[in-house]
Amino acid sequence: MNTARQRTTRRAAATSAALAGCLLTIVTATAVAGPREQAKRMHDRLVGTPPSDTVLNQMEADILGGSALNAALRAIDPMSPTSSAFYSVTLKNFATPWTNRDQTVFAPLNDYTATVIGMVRDDVPFNQVLSADILYTGQGISPAFSPANNLHYQAMEDQNADLRTVLSQQMQSALTGIPAAATAGVITSRAASEAFFVAGTNRAMFRFTLMNHLCHDLEQIHDTSRPPDRIRQDVSRSPGGDSRIFLNNCIGCHSGMDPMAQAFAFYNYDETSGRLVYTPGQVQPKYLINMDNFKPGYVTPNDHWDNRWRQGPNALLGWSSTLSGSGDGAKSLGQEFAGSEAFAQCQVEKAFRNVCFRDPSDQTDRNEVGRIVGVFKANNYSLKRVFAEAAVYCKGQ
Repeated sequence: MNTARQRTTRRAAATSAALAGCLLTIVTATAVAGPREQAKRMHDRLVGTPPSDTVLNQMEADILGGSALNAALRAIDPMSPTSSAFYSVTLKNFATPWTNRDQTVFAPLNDYTATVIGMVRDDVPFNQVLSADILYTGQGISPAFSPANNLHYQAMEDQNADLRTVLSQQMQSALTGIPAAATAGVITSRAASEAFFVAGTNRAMFRFTLMNHLCHDLEQIHDTSRPPDRIRQDVSRSPGGDSRIFLNNCIGCHSGMDPMAQAFAFYNYDETSGRLVYTPGQVQPKYLINMDNFKPGYVTPNDHWDNRWRQGPNALLGWSSTLSGSGDGAKSLGQEFAGSEAFAQCQVEKAFRNVCFRDPSDQTDRNEVGRIVGVFKANNYSLKRVFAEAAVYCKGQ
């Protein structure tokens, strides 16, 4: 019996030693990875497919020449013969969860996702993603774009189109008939409208824009210190007959959200026609529903919004000092969101997670994210550059 137990103990010790040896080998290999291994690792992380020998040789030469950043940018250069999957797969999977309430990556290609991909490819300043009169469609793809369905983008996906080459930048207003001043980048895309302007009270568009582009949900920015005078009639001041619930809970979101969600007062998604509807000067009826919940509540008269989170604890989101914190309509609200420090931080953290396959986990990671945020803003909000910077940082991991 003792002999058997000793054999078992020896086998366990040997197994542990072998595993430790394997781990040491992996760590050592990572630590001494040469320029060629680093180049391949960057390409794999960014593109998800192996580079050609030519591209790998060029990336290796970049690293040997002291510019790992050039190597990373080469991997995702639209002209590179092996960069297709970065646009058709990496970026598609990166953006698609933002386009639907389930936040699933398995949603079909749509105008929101295509626009994000096109903006990254063309280095369009990404702080315009929530405000520009912009939309990307597919060249030579039939059926043509329609504001009333997703068939154009579904055809692109069915045909396995190379999104690196097929996407073409268009003016959203020309395609949809919405006035240029009322366009707001992906906020007024058909996909976002179908997901977040449908039914309801348009607060979903506010919440999901906050989640997807500032990386904060309402619970994280709960602030009961803002005045409640702009909270709409549909919010009961005594839920279940208890006013404390409103004062300690509801007010924390609605006092800041409702004054800003007013920017969407002229927008609706019509399920019958399958398209975004914009009614300038006319508040959508959804803003006036359930008025009997609290008749003295706020009645929305127009699309003027105010950001009351510029004061109080949510000032930490870093609102831009060059913007006024108020405006009319979705475009100016999109500029308010994208001008914040939280917006820049959010894009960098998402790209870091996408490329490094993990969240920033320690102070070194957080310092690097902070550095890349500065690079992002200094380089005209180039999200392509952010992906490359993240790949350089994680190439040895």
